[in-house]
Amino acid sequence: MPRSHTPAWEREKKFNAARVIHSFRIDGLSPFGFVEFPFRHYIKWQNSLTLGTLTYFRHFSFSNREIEMSNKRRITERTMHTLFFVVASASIVILFMIMVFLFMEGMPIFNEVSVKDFIFGKYWYPTSEPPDFGILSLIVASLSVTLLSALISIPLGILTAIYIAEIASKKVSEIIKPMVELLAALPSVVIGFFGMVLVAPFLQNVFNIPTGLNLFNASLMLAFMSIPTICSISEDAIHSVPNSLREASLALGATHLETILKVILPASLSGISTAVILGMSRAIGETMVVLMVAGGAAFIPESIFDPVRPMPASIASEMAEAPFRSAHYHALFATGIVLFIFTLLFNIVADHIAYKYKQVGEATL
Repeated sequence: MPRSHTPAWEREKKFNAARVIHSFRIDGLSPFGFVEFPFRHYIKWQNSLTLGTLTYFRHFSFSNREIEMSNKRRITERTMHTLFFVVASASIVILFMIMVFLFMEGMPIFNEVSVKDFIFGKYWYPTSEPPDFGILSLIVASLSVTLLSALISIPLGILTAIYIAEIASKKVSEIIKPMVELLAALPSVVIGFFGMVLVAPFLQNVFNIPTGLNLFNASLMLAFMSIPTICSISEDAIHSVPNSLREASLALGATHLETILKVILPASLSGISTAVILGMSRAIGETMVVLMVAGGAAFIPESIFDPVRPMPASIASEMAEAPFRSAHYHALFATGIVLFIFTLLFNIVADHIAYKYKQVGEATL
């Protein structure tokens, strides 16, 4: 068709197409990705192209750029995913290596004494002739100290958390919470000195007992150490309960106390269980405090005012004196295995309780 008879709309379409190609050349892009045409040939070249083809080439060029950016993002995400996986796996690998070392050093003791005599033996005299490697008194002491400290610290920690989160005014809570959390920063040796120098003479004078270094003193100091952890985490769990649950309970006519006991505490039970796990895990494995204030007597206690020797205190006090790779040395590592198993069972039971009472829906924490 002669150029003079070309319709106006078709001439405009070809002119716009030429402008698109020219814009590609200005941006340094080619619609084909491999060739650049001189601008004077664009109009002639457009006689064999349609606007739809140009649109395809244009999207093809921008898709290559988007693909490159997508590949870079994918490589970055894979790199960060691998890095985080390695960091998260490091704790598991370290724990596994510690467990392997613990069992390698502790199992040889059972070549000299049976498991039954080791666990249920009442006498711990590792340096006598012949030696006695019964750790029942150490197990009973550890369980007694942990249980008594739990009876003291769990109610106080949770009640303090409830007061800070639900009852106290904002100004009061801003004063009390930092003070409670500051207690967690105290070193265990400082708490041990406090129990040995101040609490022990007080207990000895008030209760008229032979020594103030006993099971009750150790439990009191362990509870003193556990309360900040239990209180802080429980308070965060209570704060995480949605306000809609509180408002719904109050709208149904419940009092503030009923809302706390029947709505807020059940909804935050999973977080409170986590707080108890962390607090008691610190108590059952604490060494310095029980070494300083428990009394150090390897006997089964008959009252809370008897001196005791928990497993961590026995390991800490005797490891330096035990000859390397001797029966005494292996017996201390076997005691560590028993302590490890007790801690593991405690965490499993606590996690089961937290999972069993975990709330769903809006109350999920």
